Order: sequence, then structure tokens, then C-alpha cells
Amino acid sequence: MNKSELIESLAAQKGLTYKKAEEIVSTIFDTMANAMQQGERIEIRGFGSFVVKDYRAYTGRNPKTGDPIEVKPKKLPFFKVGKELRERVSE
Repeated sequence: MNKSELIESLAAQKGLTYKKAEEIVSTIFDTMANAMQQGERIEIRGFGSFVVKDYRAYTGRNPKTGDPIEVKPKKLPFFKVGKELRERVSE
């Protein structure tokens, strides 16, 4: 499912216009992204949690030449699936 399919599903299930459903979905995603930018953890019970993981700098290799390259430290979003979702998917 992609974002537009999610919007269509929300609109159909709740009797909303496509525009209103799009507004709701975008607000949720924007709020989640802003929270993670500020380093906050997002937990949705029964679904999972989103956290931002910090990765330190390291020496990598250029795949073409094999030369060493310094990789800068970075932060990446990480999703950990909840127990209830994991069990529903594995059924």
C-alpha cells in the first residue's frame, strides 16, 4: 500500500472527501517526521515504534576502486515492529 491508497482507504471507510483524507494523512506523517527530527521516539501500541539511531563515523571502502573513505556520522530512522503486528502478519 502506498500513500495515495492509504488516503483512498481512509476516505472510503470514514466517508470523507479525498482532499480531507489527504490532509489528515499528511498531518500525521508531518507530525511524525517533525518529532523524529527532534530526536523523539514514536510509539503506536500494537503497531510498532519509530526511533532515530545515531551511527558513528567509520572508514569505509569505495566499491569501484577499493580506496578507503571516511563516512561521516549520521542519524537514520528505524522502525521496530510491535508484538501484535508481528503476530498478525505471521498468521
